[in-house]
Amino acid sequence: MADIAYTIHGAPSARAPLLLTHGFGASQAMWAPNLDALSRERQVLTWDLPGHGASAHAGAGELSHDGCIAEMLKLLDRLGAERAVIGGMSLGGYLSLLFCARHPERVVALLLVDTGPGFRDDSAREAWNSWVVGLADDLEARGLDALRSGPEAEAAEHAGGAVALAAAARAILTQRDEEAFASLGAIAVPTLVVVGADDDPFLASAEAMARRIPGARKLTLQNAGHAANMDQPAAFDQAVGEFLKEL
Repeated sequence: MADIAYTIHGAPSARAPLLLTHGFGASQAMWAPNLDALSRERQVLTWDLPGHGASAHAGAGELSHDGCIAEMLKLLDRLGAERAVIGGMSLGGYLSLLFCARHPERVVALLLVDTGPGFRDDSAREAWNSWVVGLADDLEARGLDALRSGPEAEAAEHAGGAVALAAAARAILTQRDEEAFASLGAIAVPTLVVVGADDDPFLASAEAMARRIPGARKLTLQNAGHAANMDQPAAFDQAVGEFLKEL
């Protein structure tokens, strides 16, 4: 935990806390537009994935999916929370699905933002991983300019620079198997799927998750892209707030 940067927002409450995980190339700063609203009635914990933000050292925690899940468990323990709402955007949403698959007893609800469950098809997964390796190579060659533009990336300051992000890409942006996708039908907690209407690469993924997760709801935010929570914070906060109140 010493190398992992995190922030606790709001006062302790009887309500289950909310753990938010950002996407690749972003940092916990991407949740800033939403924290006032989301932390009024419960604690919210945001953190920087290894190699991102102030978690500067690429090896902060074990640099793997397993390592990220282990860090998430430690963060919940830091809050003294047996269970929590687990939420994430993009890579953070994928990790949230893995967390729920492996530790369902710790999950009260899921919030999945502009994300997907990975690939069932081996060739599609290989193509994704090939793209990720190319991105990592590009980060090492051109620095942070290799990151896709977007408000979540623009809000982030990466102490470890592009080298740490490249290592994180190879270790945690790549995918190993269909574990997350295969878990969708077994999810037994309330789930809200949020996607920006202009986030074309993730529209089909959002639909697939909403269709396969029992009882899941899907919200498409108009005039929003890959960081829907930042593009339309008021609409995002209202929808998430209503979802959380029902828990």
